[in-house]
Amino acid sequence: MLKDSSPASRRLRAGRWSEVGRIYLVTAVTRDRLPLFDDFDMARMLIGTMREDQARGSHQTLAFVVMPDHLHWLLELKQGSLSHLIGRVKSLSGKRVGRSVWQDGFHDRALRRDEDLQAVARYIVANPVRAGLVERAGLYSHWDAVWL
Repeated sequence: MLKDSSPASRRLRAGRWSEVGRIYLVTAVTRDRLPLFDDFDMARMLIGTMREDQARGSHQTLAFVVMPDHLHWLLELKQGSLSHLIGRVKSLSGKRVGRSVWQDGFHDRALRRDEDLQAVARYIVANPVRAGLVERAGLYSHWDAVWL
């Protein structure tokens, strides 16, 4: 995987920190925004990879949606760093496909303790509706949430 060596990218990585027990909203984008996850099996492979990592105890997924060219993932970090978790899931999914899948880096936002997690989860799973892929979230195959 190629590393982005731009000064802005280095500053973002240098300033990134993560905290076990904190809840994060993460967005990762496919390389060149290719709609790789339009393919049902590719999307399910990514979901399986995320679930396998959760079983290792690294995190608890609260909600996610796999869009054709990106992933939105609400999670609580249980161990390690957020960068290592996201890097591991991206690396494993790329190896399973046998090609480069992901754009370098990811966007994350640590949620405040007083934020309404249910509202954030609803926002995440409504992405396919807002993108015009389906008329209601229940018709989209690649999302899950602990509660709604």
